[in-house]
Amino acid sequence: MFLKTLNSIFIPASKLSSSSSALLKIGDVLKKSRTFTDTDVLNYSKLTHDSNPVHFDSEFARNSGYNDRIVHGMLIVALFPRIIASHFPGAIYVSQSLQFKLPVYIGEEIVAEVKALNLRVNKDRYISKFSTKCYKNGDLCIDGEAVALLPTLVMDVEGERS
Repeated sequence: MFLKTLNSIFIPASKLSSSSSALLKIGDVLKKSRTFTDTDVLNYSKLTHDSNPVHFDSEFARNSGYNDRIVHGMLIVALFPRIIASHFPGAIYVSQSLQFKLPVYIGEEIVAEVKALNLRVNKDRYISKFSTKCYKNGDLCIDGEAVALLPTLVMDVEGERS
């Protein structure tokens, strides 16, 4: 067990760049905030053919137990691969588990974050496990974990601005 754990965090020096300040490390957190609009919800619905009335009809949403129309959960969680891909161009999103804790209403600001939980080398890539969370007004609304294949651990600092 100890060797398996050691192997999961061991990164050969030959795989690292000379600039350690921009290397992803266990515990690093990357964030992105976003406010979803009516247009976002409409465009997502057109793309996915998800026309559930809780997203479009305020009265229906209230009768379903919500305060108003809600944003599609899968639209919100699309922030996670965006965060990862913007910092690690060429990353491949492998898996995602999710728990939707609170509804997100149109016009609410959401802060999405991914936190590196585990990093290990696999051939010429890195298998990275992340916790994935979304918050609104400081309250956890989406919780999960993701796995991604990263081509490098060197973060694209330009990705922070996109």
